[in-house]
Amino acid sequence: MKLSARSRLKGKIVEGKKGTTTAHGKIDIGGQIVTAAIPNESVDELKLAAGQSAYAVVKDSDVMVGVD
Repeated sequence: MKLSARSRLKGKIVEGKKGTTTAHGKIDIGGQIVTAAIPNESVDELKLAAGQSAYAVVKDSDVMVGVD
């Protein structure tokens, strides 16, 4: 994965909850929890699940999720 964002924090997904259109996922980054709000479609496309390794990608005030 190559991104222009410099803040890529690798961790494990510990929780995810889908809402009507947006999901909130929690990623454990070495004992700290980062929460990302992403579209439900992205959760399905990336096949995100608890226990999976993922990156919290921080760009300005947004947090995105990336997987290998």
